[in-house]
Amino acid sequence: MAKRRGTAACAMLLLLLSSVTFQSREGEALCSNWGTRSTHPLPANIVVQLLKDNGFDKVKLFEADPFALQALGRSNIQVMVGIPNEMLAPLAASVRAAEQWVLHNVSTYISKNGVDIRYVAVGNEPFLKTYMGMFQQTTFLALQNIQAALIKAGLGRQVKVTIPLNADVYQSSNGLPSSGDFRPDIHDLMLSIVGFLRDNGSPLTINIYPFLSLYADPHFPVDYAFFNGAANPLVDGPITYTNVFDANYDTLIWALERNGFSDISVIIGEIGWPTDGDPNANVDNARRFNQGLFDRIAKRMGTPKRPTPPDIYVFALIDEDAKSVQPGNFERHWGVFYYDGSVKYPLVLADGRSLVPAKGVRYMEPQWCVMAPEASLTDPQLGGSVEYACGYADCTSLGRGSSCGDLDARGNVSYAFNQFYQTADQQKGACAFGNLSVITRSDPSLATCRFEIMIDVGRHDKSVNSSADASAVGVRGVAAGVAAAAAVTLVMWSSS
Repeated sequence: MAKRRGTAACAMLLLLLSSVTFQSREGEALCSNWGTRSTHPLPANIVVQLLKDNGFDKVKLFEADPFALQALGRSNIQVMVGIPNEMLAPLAASVRAAEQWVLHNVSTYISKNGVDIRYVAVGNEPFLKTYMGMFQQTTFLALQNIQAALIKAGLGRQVKVTIPLNADVYQSSNGLPSSGDFRPDIHDLMLSIVGFLRDNGSPLTINIYPFLSLYADPHFPVDYAFFNGAANPLVDGPITYTNVFDANYDTLIWALERNGFSDISVIIGEIGWPTDGDPNANVDNARRFNQGLFDRIAKRMGTPKRPTPPDIYVFALIDEDAKSVQPGNFERHWGVFYYDGSVKYPLVLADGRSLVPAKGVRYMEPQWCVMAPEASLTDPQLGGSVEYACGYADCTSLGRGSSCGDLDARGNVSYAFNQFYQTADQQKGACAFGNLSVITRSDPSLATCRFEIMIDVGRHDKSVNSSADASAVGVRGVAAGVAAAAAVTLVMWSSS
């Protein structure tokens, strides 16, 4: 899916089998995607401890984040480090550039920090149809150059290359897995890539999202997206498919076999379910999906076509409030944990344990910015103030069917103001929307709607004018893609 399109995998499926003494085997490891697109990121050392406390022994990074890599040093957690799509062109054009990238982002962390890097993910879903071929000329060349650089660095056996691909690289002409083949426009390219990976002992990585099947098609049978659904099964010859994941994965396996690659290893690079930003993205559905996923991993269940289970990287470990909202507002809410490492919903793990939250998190002051009691909903400044707030902070929870979708008009305004205030580190002036706002120490959270207090990252000693130029906020690009969320907020405010 379009997550982190252009940046951005093995927060490998929360399959917590055991904690310290867990020995990883293919299909049994607990893996997770760790994304870092947050305005107030959880400190890397706390994230690593969160991974360890919950039994994760493999993690995928979407880029070579130095803080994450340093914290992963000597942690006994295996790492897949990613290369963003925007770096593919220079890496494809120069072997020297690839050698420098490997030196600075792989060799150095292995030798100096003791990071157990096992994979380099070259690009992230570079062949998405929505990219319209943008990366088709550079991905394979970049893959080859990174492989050559790893060999030159003496890491060819230890570190393997792969390309995380979206499931849209293959298809079926009649909807049955047995008719699976690679997409016609990239068919030859895919054969070259898969052959190269196989010849170098590297896996093929595929991201599969049952949620997106449901999101894209209003007529998609809801139960078919889950592992314990009661939807009408899909019958393909002697095989009956009861869920879309098995059918999707086996479509890939048929495509591989059809083209002579039945022996290549496959990794599920991303899979999960979001909890906000869409009517189907909620805690109940996420718990249902991920519980079913963990149960089958614990049982080492494969698919009808390939019974040996693959490694599965759950997407994602924690929420990211600064991600792009393409293809939808749910993009910022895939975490099994909230932005601060707190547990979203209970999951029963293989050994009967439950998820445990992050430890040692420091928060800003318990205070919120809300709409002033005396302020009027007819104030002509109100609409612009809400739009401004949601232009620089995350208001994706305000959409219809989302966790804050049932707030009244004043609640919508208060939520927008508080998101801006918290994103701006509670700095002086960040809750100064004319006479419309006021700071309170009474938590305004209501039902499923959480009014957050951000993680303390030590940036709240400056002054910010909530109606001043956006550059003063220092929120590092939070505005990307948020105009739609602001519009949703305004619509709901005016219609409440």
